[in-house]
Amino acid sequence: MAAPLELLGESAADAGRAARDERCGGHGRRSLSCRRVILVSVETQSAVSPEVRDRLLKAWRGEIEAGAVYGLIAQRMDDERADILRRMSEAEGGHRRRLEARMSELGIPIPDPASVRLSPWLRAQARLAPIDRLLAAREAAEDDEVDDLYKRPTGDPETDRLLREIRKEERSHSLAVEEMRQGPERHEPSPVAIPGAQARLDRILGRETWHQTGGSWISGAIYGANDGLAAVFGIVSGVSGATGGSSFVLTAGLAGAVASALSMATGAFLAERSEAEVAAANVEREREEIATHPEEEKEELSLFYQLKGIDPTTADELAERLAHEPDAMLKALAVEEFGAAEHPGNPVQASVAAGVSTGLGAFVPVIPFIFDTGTTAILLAAAISLVAHFLVGAAKSLVTLRTWWAAGLEMTLAGVIVGGATYTIGLAFPT
Repeated sequence: MAAPLELLGESAADAGRAARDERCGGHGRRSLSCRRVILVSVETQSAVSPEVRDRLLKAWRGEIEAGAVYGLIAQRMDDERADILRRMSEAEGGHRRRLEARMSELGIPIPDPASVRLSPWLRAQARLAPIDRLLAAREAAEDDEVDDLYKRPTGDPETDRLLREIRKEERSHSLAVEEMRQGPERHEPSPVAIPGAQARLDRILGRETWHQTGGSWISGAIYGANDGLAAVFGIVSGVSGATGGSSFVLTAGLAGAVASALSMATGAFLAERSEAEVAAANVEREREEIATHPEEEKEELSLFYQLKGIDPTTADELAERLAHEPDAMLKALAVEEFGAAEHPGNPVQASVAAGVSTGLGAFVPVIPFIFDTGTTAILLAAAISLVAHFLVGAAKSLVTLRTWWAAGLEMTLAGVIVGGATYTIGLAFPT
């Protein structure tokens, strides 16, 4: 993700040197007027309030981080939305340069942009977390900047003016991210949507009662490992309590691990295939609609474009052009009506990921009983299982965007409750 960081600018030394050379007539000649300018700059720096300096630096760092995050998310989106995010990333770079110019005017040292980098954890989240959650987090961050960072006065009129200007652009970023999150299924009109388009579109879609939406399947080995670990840890704890940690624990644990892995793999396969079947059925029905009601489908597509703010004449022309290419029109309507994915999920890949990760997670509590039995094995199984609970919980934060240590502790607490409860039940029913 070096690209978004690289496009975000020059080094502090270059910026400062360029500003000084321009004021000194080029090449940094130390004329009397030049020395006066430098003296004024030093005096200005000493007069800058901590509030102004801190706000400018915080905003500067925020613009770099936002640009980098938008660049990472863009790598995972379709071409149209990726282009929007890349333009937003470039806009954040423009904000940074305007902030640098103001900092240079005030004599505030500008750090090297390369010193502001996303943490490895944040980069991993940007690559692994569900797109909707990432966009929700960015929308919240943009709103925070609009309502706080760029809104509160600093006491410096010129700085406040600059922050107000950037605030307006950040608000547009927030709206753009919100629109991406809404997706095509909500059909909410843009602020410049053509009046009456929504009602006409609702009337057409109301006739097409066959639309179906498949449930979302979270494809993640992390969740499989979570389920396998929790389930088999409960089995191992319960059987240990009932048998005192005998060899039966190994048998029960391995059986539970295999059963959990196969169950998750089967469920993932069926869920992904079912979702693909629903999507395929929707596309085929839309193909029939185009064949049997071509004029109505053209109007429908035109209305979708009008809801995006395109004038009726242009929208009708676009729909008419697409009508001459049935496959292109089908693709456009499928995306607009029910968000058909260009690259559907792979049931086999989903099944393997879920099954393997569940099996690995489920195998952890069983390991000590392969080599030992009794109290030692019970204590060791509890220890490594709780550590595994913390690691899996922390890993879940990659997709939930929660704080990693909080997610890890929460998962560990859940493990303590599950293990304690099942062990107590085992003690109550000894064999």
